[in-house]
Amino acid sequence: MKSQVVTFLIKCPDQKGLVAKITNFFFERGFNILSCQQYVNSIEDKYFMRVRLNADGTNISKKELEKSFLKLAEPLQFDWSVNYGDKKQNVAIMVSHTSHNLYDLLERYKEGRLDCNVKMIISNHDKLRHIADMFDVPFYHLPVTKETKQDQEAQVKQLLDTNEVDLVIMARYMQILSSDFINHYPERIINIHHSFLPAFQGANPYKKAYERGVKLIGATAHYATEDLDEGPIIEQDVKPVTHESTPTTLKRIGADIEKLVLARAVKCHLNNQIIVSGNRAIVFPEAGE
Repeated sequence: MKSQVVTFLIKCPDQKGLVAKITNFFFERGFNILSCQQYVNSIEDKYFMRVRLNADGTNISKKELEKSFLKLAEPLQFDWSVNYGDKKQNVAIMVSHTSHNLYDLLERYKEGRLDCNVKMIISNHDKLRHIADMFDVPFYHLPVTKETKQDQEAQVKQLLDTNEVDLVIMARYMQILSSDFINHYPERIINIHHSFLPAFQGANPYKKAYERGVKLIGATAHYATEDLDEGPIIEQDVKPVTHESTPTTLKRIGADIEKLVLARAVKCHLNNQIIVSGNRAIVFPEAGE
């Protein structure tokens, strides 16, 4: 294996000797451990590990590594994945009317702060095409109605699969995705929304928040599941506000928080920092990457 950083994500029942067995496995095969992060959920007796390895100087192929690791994993009931860091993930951004998340993601992408390939932007409106043109990213306008939803989603899936898209980002795509669509991309769709759910659902939540006199606003980024906005939470943030805030200023502050929260969530996914367990996301911090 050539010099590269290999990342293993592992979850399993908690048991004695896990760290020794795992680290010894990699030591015996010539890997240098760059970082080893772990977490034990004592309530559920589950163990989680993220280990990053330098493959420089190893004489083992990817196939051989995975085959031998499987022999360790099976008796210990590992649920595991490995990423070799040798290819950037392909990303698609889905958006409707609002531009702030789209601008922010594309700017970070062009500046190299998101390690991925943005393959396309998909929208049910043509309003934001000029942004795609500005950043030289293909734009697909696929309008949708209640009657055409199934056909439109089939078109979207064909686009994503043809372009080998690894991650779908819903950057304020204001359509409810079907269960069939979501289950086609498990833990590969990230959604962003304001933190008022479920209290202020529907149109104009910031006006409702103003009328209620809220003192905190924020945003939540999560993996999309069949339960709409209730998937595993990846990232959240809040900001205090006062009675002097108007619906307009609340909306502006909310948009700024959304951009940061969504970008952090996407970065964590691209950087293989997340292990999903049930409806919880275990998000390991960056370890000197």
